[in-house]
Amino acid sequence: MRDIVQGMTAEPDERHERAETRGTDQLSRLTAGLNDAQRRAVMSSAPSLVIIAGAGSGKTRVLTHRIARRVLSEQIDPRHTLALTFTRKAAAELRGRLSRLGLPQPVHAGTFHAVAYAQLRQRWQERGITPPVLLDRKVGLVARCLGRSATKNSSTLALDVTSEIEWAKARMIPADRYGAESLRAGRRPPIDADLVADAYAAYESAKLDRRMVDFDDLLRLATRDLVRDAHYAAARRWMFRHLFVDETQDLNPLQFALLRGWTGEHDERTDLCVVGDPNQAIYSWNGADATYLEDSATWFPHSEVIELVDNYRSSPQILGVANAVLSSHAGPGRPGHHTLRLQPNRPEGPLPRLHVHPDEEAEARAIARRCRDAHVPGRPWNDQAVLVRTNAQLAVLVEAFRAAGIPARSRSGGRLLDQPEVKDALRDLRGPGSLAERLGELGAALDQPADHTDGTAALSDDRTANVAELVRLGREYLDMDPGGNVASFQTWLASTLRSEDGAGGVDAVDLVTFHAAKGLEWHIVHIAGLEDGLVPIHYARTEAAQSEERRLLYVALTRAQSSLHCSRAERRAFGTRSLTRRPSPYLETVELAIDLLSDGHEPIDLSEALAAQRSRLRAEDGRDVPRRRGGGTAASPALDGDDLQLFEKLKSWRRTQAKVAEVPAFVIFNDATLTEIARSRPRSGAELLSVSGVGAVKAERFGKQVLSIVLAAPQKSGTSGDV
Repeated sequence: MRDIVQGMTAEPDERHERAETRGTDQLSRLTAGLNDAQRRAVMSSAPSLVIIAGAGSGKTRVLTHRIARRVLSEQIDPRHTLALTFTRKAAAELRGRLSRLGLPQPVHAGTFHAVAYAQLRQRWQERGITPPVLLDRKVGLVARCLGRSATKNSSTLALDVTSEIEWAKARMIPADRYGAESLRAGRRPPIDADLVADAYAAYESAKLDRRMVDFDDLLRLATRDLVRDAHYAAARRWMFRHLFVDETQDLNPLQFALLRGWTGEHDERTDLCVVGDPNQAIYSWNGADATYLEDSATWFPHSEVIELVDNYRSSPQILGVANAVLSSHAGPGRPGHHTLRLQPNRPEGPLPRLHVHPDEEAEARAIARRCRDAHVPGRPWNDQAVLVRTNAQLAVLVEAFRAAGIPARSRSGGRLLDQPEVKDALRDLRGPGSLAERLGELGAALDQPADHTDGTAALSDDRTANVAELVRLGREYLDMDPGGNVASFQTWLASTLRSEDGAGGVDAVDLVTFHAAKGLEWHIVHIAGLEDGLVPIHYARTEAAQSEERRLLYVALTRAQSSLHCSRAERRAFGTRSLTRRPSPYLETVELAIDLLSDGHEPIDLSEALAAQRSRLRAEDGRDVPRRRGGGTAASPALDGDDLQLFEKLKSWRRTQAKVAEVPAFVIFNDATLTEIARSRPRSGAELLSVSGVGAVKAERFGKQVLSIVLAAPQKSGTSGDV
């Protein structure tokens, strides 16, 4: 009997030991392969945690492993855990990853809107209220609210006004304050701000009359219930006691108000983990406010803060350029001042390359050739992507890839022919007159006077640019078929611009806008259209807007894993006109960073070397402001006589080298370096290395050729011909 009793008492102990062993094994697996910072974030005992996670730093892995670690160690109950995301796709990925980590039961994961809607439906059911109708497509109602109050009425105008209403609601701005707040924020409404405010007020009234709510109303109503009913709020906070928020830099004020409603007053007891990257804050135009993450000490007091700076995506050379672009304008008091210096963990890779092309069609063809050259056995087409700033730039790329027989697909969620302004324009083309006449009228409507010599102000917005691209395609079609009509033009368009729509199983080069590329990565990335007016976009006129454009380029650069190509066009078509384009002002930093990397500088943080190089260039140019570089014009060197002749010979040699290598001339040596060579006339490799801008790599590659040109040049008076 005693043996039986002992056996009965021992069995639960053994089961407990086995359970402990399984738990220890699971926790060990969760931390295996993590770096120190990642492990601290996963294992931190702080209930309130802020994780600043740089691009490619394993953000989603850390978030899911922290949730799993706390569930498996029984610190939190998965039934009372909520993970918040911004898209259904991100929520599905989060659930999928968590399901593979051995949780005893799933946690709740969803978007802010989905969770708010579920909360409201439960509330309505409990109170016997018939749920209002959810308005998932508001453009039609906004169009009716515009009525005759606007000089122009179309689906395009309604879409633009809808965007303004959505921005205002995300910022919790009512209709009667829209005019003042939009002016303060530097908005560019499509019609007079008072007319937008009238349409906004009419839209809200129409919804109320029809007993309808839109998606923004879901957040507002869910927050209102929590604020007005303390007992109900306490019950909701008991239901979801442990909150995790992904991509916190994208929170807007309305979403943040709801988050505060769910957490209550933020004190030491608040169980909250927020994850994000201020350097990838690219949605302020849509109402997002990155200061909730940047100023985490204010918004999330009593929180531990952990930074993830180890990047596992990009080569050191790519990170060096990306860090340089980001840090060249960041600093205290500027948007984006919380700048992470990403640390590379991948093997060395090739230097990023810069390319200049005569126009956008030549640029598109060259990119297609580079994609074909990189398509080697074992590397699928979808290892490559072409990134552009605007949707309008995609059409010429689709056309070039089709002509080259290279599979390509748009992953930007908005192909040219799907855009409402393009559909409106195609309807307009069906009017009286020939296709050529109708295209001429459409093009003439686009021909607004430009504010700048390069015509960038004519690119009034993305929608206008889309119509201009349609006109360009129409001209191209008429060159092939002068007698073509609208129907045949549309058939040609559908054939020319056909591209896969992201369907599964298709191996194709991805054509993506900068915004749509966020969260994605490719081995080889080609960034096109690095021109002033596109990067940054021309209407980014405030410092905050330009800082966001710089972060947007940073996002594009950090999508590349091993190889990066940056290109621009010297001319770009806009409707019936061809406009001269200046290089993007950010290209100066890209060029300088590549120069420094080629000279052997460490890629982790080039900011000090960049500042020193800029200072030298200013001194050499004899000016107090940086010269425009990036393949543009440079200051004329202060040389004369034999020195000037030598400088011209060096420039001629440089042009040949640049043509052979298919790179801009400044990538070989910039004008300041050639000027110093012509003036100092180095006679040996050691003397050449002492010239600013000549590092070991360039000396090894070009030293013999440069020295031979110098030695063959007529000697200046007073110098010896001996080596």
